[in-house]
Amino acid sequence: MDRRPALEDASPQPDLWAAPARASAPKPHYLGHRERLRERADTAGFTGLPDYELLELLLFRSVPRGDVKPLAKQLIARFGSLGAVLAAGPEALKQVRGVGEAVARDLTLVHEAALRAAREQVARRPVISSWSALLAYVKAALAHEPREQVRVLFLDKKNQLIVDEVVGRGTVDHAPLYPRELMRRALELSASSLIIVHNHPSGDPTPSSADVEITRQIVEAGRTLRIAVHDHLVVGRDGIASFKALGLL
Repeated sequence: MDRRPALEDASPQPDLWAAPARASAPKPHYLGHRERLRERADTAGFTGLPDYELLELLLFRSVPRGDVKPLAKQLIARFGSLGAVLAAGPEALKQVRGVGEAVARDLTLVHEAALRAAREQVARRPVISSWSALLAYVKAALAHEPREQVRVLFLDKKNQLIVDEVVGRGTVDHAPLYPRELMRRALELSASSLIIVHNHPSGDPTPSSADVEITRQIVEAGRTLRIAVHDHLVVGRDGIASFKALGLL
């Protein structure tokens, strides 16, 4: 008779005192969303993406983890459009919950880069012959400004841009503009002509009676110095009004 001890069962026995195993936590619904969105952009391009998804792609760079779709939609709802989000500026952006220094900096950077690219198109050739480029530039610069701002494009004898300067900042419905100061600056720059540009934060670019009157004064001041006023453009979210096209200049 074999008296050797019986071999023990090698299979592990359950620990009766162990805590019951926890069910694995459900995966976040947005898991893999970033990769899918990037793949769509790579495959089909950016043109077919809605604004909030373009904004998501930008936010991916500033917010390395987590779901940024709600933040993208919240920003567009808060400011009204993708363009307005990019033009809002760091302080206004940081008032939105979820927007920190990195997000505010990166979105403002995108706007500045787009603005400089548009300005290059205006600066490369005579402004009068590149009117569509000028309109694209002033729209990018001013359409979403929350306060009135007056810019003047000072031009040389060939109608090429010398400099684009902000000459007045104001409130939601008024920005100061002084004809004498404007002409003094034109003489300093040896400008032969200029184009006045300002925005209406209300969105409606229709010139006001005050706009018409100050433009008349500037034209008169320029005439004595042989400095021409080519146009006065009023920029709003709803479009751009040209004094020259409207017969006001």
